[in-house]
Amino acid sequence: MKHVANWALNIAALRGASYADVRVVAQRSRALTTKNGKVGSASDAESVGMSVRVIADGAWGFASSSELGRGAVEATAALAVEIARASSRVKREDVRLAPEKAAVAEWSTPYKIDPFSVSVEQNIELLLKIDAELRSVSGITLAETNLNFNREEQWFVSSEGADIHQTKLSTGAGYAAYAFAGNEIQKRSYPNSYGGQWQNKGYELIEELKLVENARRIADEAVALHQADQCPEGKFDIILDSSQLGLQIHESVGHPIELDRVLGMEANFAGTSFLSIDKLRKLRYGSEMVNVVADARQEHGPGLGTFGFDDEGVAAQCTPIITNGLFTGYLSSRETAHTIGESRSGGTLRAEGWNRLPMIRMTNISLLPGEKPLSLEQLIASADHGILMQTNRSWSIDDKRYNFQFGCEIGWEIKNGKRARMVKNPSYSGITTEFWNSLDAICSRDEWTLWGTPNCGKGQPQQVMGTGHGAAPSRFHGIKVGTAFKS
Repeated sequence: MKHVANWALNIAALRGASYADVRVVAQRSRALTTKNGKVGSASDAESVGMSVRVIADGAWGFASSSELGRGAVEATAALAVEIARASSRVKREDVRLAPEKAAVAEWSTPYKIDPFSVSVEQNIELLLKIDAELRSVSGITLAETNLNFNREEQWFVSSEGADIHQTKLSTGAGYAAYAFAGNEIQKRSYPNSYGGQWQNKGYELIEELKLVENARRIADEAVALHQADQCPEGKFDIILDSSQLGLQIHESVGHPIELDRVLGMEANFAGTSFLSIDKLRKLRYGSEMVNVVADARQEHGPGLGTFGFDDEGVAAQCTPIITNGLFTGYLSSRETAHTIGESRSGGTLRAEGWNRLPMIRMTNISLLPGEKPLSLEQLIASADHGILMQTNRSWSIDDKRYNFQFGCEIGWEIKNGKRARMVKNPSYSGITTEFWNSLDAICSRDEWTLWGTPNCGKGQPQQVMGTGHGAAPSRFHGIKVGTAFKS
């Protein structure tokens, strides 16, 4: 594919581009679902194409093509330059790229079992087995399962000399059990809601998740929620399990640190951010225990934000976002790094596919675990009165990512260090910085999970991207519980 990229680079240079990069991308995806004992949907799709991004007359131009013949590729490169020249007529200032050493590299996701080597028939057999387990519990009225595999192979070359071949692989699976009774629906999901758990792994992830083994317990909990008391309202200490905390990180830390949102580049669709640049290294974001990083490196774990290089050829990095409670970093690109005084991009520019312009996206935005040994059960035992909330059910947050409300699928009232009773419809609300400053306990590494969020939407036209969020169960003091649900 390198010859395809070179055709585009040559034309971009001949037409006067001062910079150009080319991505040739081949993607394959398989997505399977079942619903109440039947196959709900099944797809196995492949897509190949290329895109050219150029700077001409100080402005960006972008064009893409599914045709990889020489004529089509050269025409696409010429169009990108033409678009750049047109854009330059309305530019406020020339595009400035932070310097980056041109990388020549080969990188791929480590995996044990190629998920595409497992037949569709075997995949569906597994999903139907889970479905049967869920519906074997009296009271379950709807069972849904899903299984997903993605492979993306990309060749990236630039006019600066970068030459990177990268292959990423991801796997995801999960299910949900619904119980409808009276005028109420209760739901339990496993291992997480909104598609389950996703990681950059092969089929071995499916075996690790123990999907069948947990199905009956999840279904039992969905039915039992109908008999549970309504979650009490008021101010409580709350303990969030790691999956709910992962989404809390995504919405109230991950999105507001995207520098394109901060600078207003994404205001129309995604909103902006309360984190104006003057707050960098000054804002007390959280308590002293809060340490958050944006880490795309393999050593952070197999998150959906793990890669070797981003989509403008910058190597994966770890950026401290919150350090002992102090706000210390944004997600940046080569174009935006200078706005925060950085001499190098944070390496976060990614695109959904070959026909989309890369933009700043979360990598793995993770809350680091506590340093002292602390299990979830020990954390519960240390609480006099509080609410444990598990698995996200709903969320709402304003366009600056400051005021929020989250609902969870299940809660447990804690009294005198023990789970006293199951409660239904738990929810909590708060203000981002007040919430993170109320954190007073984090479980240790052995309780830490790197969750995958496969469906983060951003951009116009919208791009869906996978992100990672590591978290261990944590306790927050004096949080407003309730008001979203009333019995």
